[in-house]
Amino acid sequence: MNPMLADILAHGPVLTDGAIGTQLQARGLDPGQCPDEWNLARPAEVESVARAYVEAGSEIILTNTFRGNRLALEGAGLAVNLEAVNLAGVEIARRAASGKAAVFGCLGPSGKMVMMGEVSEEELRLVYAEQVKILAVAGVDGFAVETMAELEEAKAALAAARETGLPVVVSMVFDSGKDKDRTMTGVTPERAAQELTAAGADVIAANCGRGIAGYIPICQRLHSATDRPIWIKPNAGMPQLVDGKATYSTTPEEFAAFVPAVLQAGASFVGGCCGTTPDFIRAVADTLRRWKRK
Repeated sequence: MNPMLADILAHGPVLTDGAIGTQLQARGLDPGQCPDEWNLARPAEVESVARAYVEAGSEIILTNTFRGNRLALEGAGLAVNLEAVNLAGVEIARRAASGKAAVFGCLGPSGKMVMMGEVSEEELRLVYAEQVKILAVAGVDGFAVETMAELEEAKAALAAARETGLPVVVSMVFDSGKDKDRTMTGVTPERAAQELTAAGADVIAANCGRGIAGYIPICQRLHSATDRPIWIKPNAGMPQLVDGKATYSTTPEEFAAFVPAVLQAGASFVGGCCGTTPDFIRAVADTLRRWKRK
């Protein structure tokens, strides 16, 4: 196991952070607007989100660079700001962490698909390598490849991140199929875990797409198919439109109540994705403290 991960896991399950995008939307980010843009336009707002997670108990926070690769930024008309967006993302997270939490560089989807012939796996590797280099030089402690639907893209990002020698988490989103246990491209938890392990991922993960109860069996299946630690970041349930806005009905207490089952299913890292807030992380932190006292 990567030494940094071994150190952080030595004291038990690790608490990661919660949502960034929906928290920025609560602060005025327009729906559809690229959250990464606020690293330059409204850095204080981004920092306030990250700091709130650290204060709530997060031991790992992610940079606000989910759409910071060239292809995703091109789609938002922001490619000219690629270096500045990523550098600022790390600087903001580092200030917020204040030495109390590790900072992982977030690598999100490009918006292009290999299976559709829109891009090749090698092209994606080069795109991610560009972003990874900026994040690594800026001083991240590791990488989190998040919300991937296509294994080819996940492995391209993983290959780029592994070149740094820093730990790499790779997370797929399982939200499709009859039982909502496949990625959008039909990948099962077992296949994802096996292929990502073989490709060198340090941590196998799942995030987004569904609430925490639905990720308990996904966690079990990932855990059974790999010897790597498991990282789970569910949504605060599924959003419903209320007055034109996405609203999440799960409460922090309801979310935290499922955390013991996620841990029993094999998770070593737990946090939240869309709709979760610092209150969710605080509630999970309380649950983890009780869990560790057992």
